[in-house]
Amino acid sequence: MPQNQTDVADDVGTEPGTVIETAGARYLAAEHWLLSSLEGPSRNRARMEWQAGGVALLRLGILFSTIRIPGRLVRVVAGTETLADTDAYLAEALDGGPVICDPHSDMYYPFVPGGAVRGRTSPSAWRRAGVDLLGQDTFLGVPAADRTLAAPAEDASYWAVPMPSLGELCDQARVTQLVDAAVRASVEEPQR
Repeated sequence: MPQNQTDVADDVGTEPGTVIETAGARYLAAEHWLLSSLEGPSRNRARMEWQAGGVALLRLGILFSTIRIPGRLVRVVAGTETLADTDAYLAEALDGGPVICDPHSDMYYPFVPGGAVRGRTSPSAWRRAGVDLLGQDTFLGVPAADRTLAAPAEDASYWAVPMPSLGELCDQARVTQLVDAAVRASVEEPQR
């Protein structure tokens, strides 16, 4: 009998005492952690949204915040036009930190610690380029943790870089370097 992809162990070690973790267990743990950004009844609503449409509104600013980056900026600095190559670039540039891609709005959302953007505003060069800090009192459409592949026909949000483990977020300094490089590259890029 074929196994479901999420039931196959993907981190198999040979050392005694090594924990074998399935992708399904990792996704479930990530979803529980993400849901902890909401109050009780809102958690149930978010679970139903994930089941029905694959995306749920979650509150930013406590556990995690994000920086909204236009896709054109990310593609310029990545030097590619494909989603898969852009996702691979982000995984490397952000050392595996979680990033959502929303192909419909052509935006990327690297997740940073909740307080990382509290009380801060985007530098003026970032704002002119369409980059914005999203934190407290903001809600974001977050795909289910197992939604890790682009579905161009659906144009739906997905994890361009899945959450590596519970609460493991992008390093804010790496995200800042990426955005600064992207903004510089977009200014230097010849207009087509």
